[in-house]
Amino acid sequence: MRDSQRIGPHKLPQMVEYFLSIIIQRQQPGLTHELENHLQLQHQLQQGPHGLATMTWAHSQMVGRKGYTQMGEFSSLIITQEPLNGRILDYQTQKLLARLFRIQGLDYKRKYEYFKSNLKRPNCAPNKQEIKVRRSHILEDSYRIISQIQRPELLKTKLWVEFEGEPGLDYGGLTREWFFYLSKEMFNPYYGLFEYSAMDNYTLQINPFSGLCNEDHLSYYKFIGRVAGMAVFHGKLLDAFFIRPFYKMMLAKPIELEDMESVDSEYHRSLLWIRDNDPNELELTFCVDEETFGITSQRELKPNGAQIPVTNDNKNEYIKLVIQWRFVSRIQEQMNAFLEGFNEIIPTALLKIFDENELELLMCGIQVVAVKDWRQNTVYKGDYHPNHITIQWFWRVVLSFDNEMRARLLQFVTGTSRVPMNGFKELYGSNGPQLFTIEKWGTPDNYPRAHTCFNRLDLPPYESYQQLKEKLIKAIEGSQGFAGVD
Repeated sequence: MRDSQRIGPHKLPQMVEYFLSIIIQRQQPGLTHELENHLQLQHQLQQGPHGLATMTWAHSQMVGRKGYTQMGEFSSLIITQEPLNGRILDYQTQKLLARLFRIQGLDYKRKYEYFKSNLKRPNCAPNKQEIKVRRSHILEDSYRIISQIQRPELLKTKLWVEFEGEPGLDYGGLTREWFFYLSKEMFNPYYGLFEYSAMDNYTLQINPFSGLCNEDHLSYYKFIGRVAGMAVFHGKLLDAFFIRPFYKMMLAKPIELEDMESVDSEYHRSLLWIRDNDPNELELTFCVDEETFGITSQRELKPNGAQIPVTNDNKNEYIKLVIQWRFVSRIQEQMNAFLEGFNEIIPTALLKIFDENELELLMCGIQVVAVKDWRQNTVYKGDYHPNHITIQWFWRVVLSFDNEMRARLLQFVTGTSRVPMNGFKELYGSNGPQLFTIEKWGTPDNYPRAHTCFNRLDLPPYESYQQLKEKLIKAIEGSQGFAGVD
């Protein structure tokens, strides 16, 4: 007996993009062109009639820890040979697609193992790359050394770091220390390359006016991209966390309206109002105000935008262009330079097995999430209080999680897995300091939902500990697939 399993629509875009990149690598331009002309493939994968459609497993059991499919449960995987524009995929291409779907079904730890196994060290290269810097000039010295290397594959060899004037042999500790202190300098807003988001003072975004602060800013972004790629390649962490759109741009994923909430809640609310109401009374045009060092100027979102009013008919285009301006077009040069450096070390196609939340964990790691501090700095709304049975179950579930899952829960509710330097008491929301909040909402049939703008978890009054745990895990793992976050 064979059971067909449909792939959730929220996973399709990254699957298609990654598959296309593999096809390109395999140099099948004809097939690549056909696939690019059929990005309706996303719908075909759901509906079936035009090829690459039916994923059939023999004797499969869809049972997985944390809501993920355990690929070991499958005894076989068959892709139905249905034509795409009259073309049947060759066997090797089918194997690649099958492999892609296997990878996409894995949890983060298994993806990471696959990722590391596919990072290859260069052949015909020295045994190590020496990096000798002055601790007091770590940014300038590192920039000079890393930027001057003409063969970026040399940065994939063993790193041997030496701090000038300090004794010590680098058997891993000095390299880890170098990444830590260098990242603190690279991402320091003092240098004008990055700035804090409008919401807090611990998530970073690219400064759109970096060129006014440093005329060599693009070469610095390429250098930072190289260092970030080196950190990922060598399994080291950066001392920085970025806004969600930054990770999505790294993955070439579209940025949506909901991504703005955790970055600039006031702007997000304004665009939500426009989306849900008739904007004619606002007398808007396809322009935005842009402030540069205290001077406000107008920026047209499209040619002759100052003369085009925003109406009920074109408001969706306006919202899309505002998001594009806010997160992409203003920093496109900087992001391109960063990705140029990063992709010299880490291939884009390999990176795309991760989603944006997993990419944050890959680059920045997981802090040790102190449950005691978290619990002491949580407030309750509705009928909930610290001794309510649902709240007792909730904290029992959190204690049962490993550190990775606690970080994913924190990410689900606040938009980032990072805890502020001085603990949960310094969490920020849309209106300044905002403690982690749990509010009674819905019925036991509902999944928990999150409001990242307010660091708030809406938690239904479940009927048992096990029900709460199962619903919470599905909400965390499925937050990209249904309306679990707003």
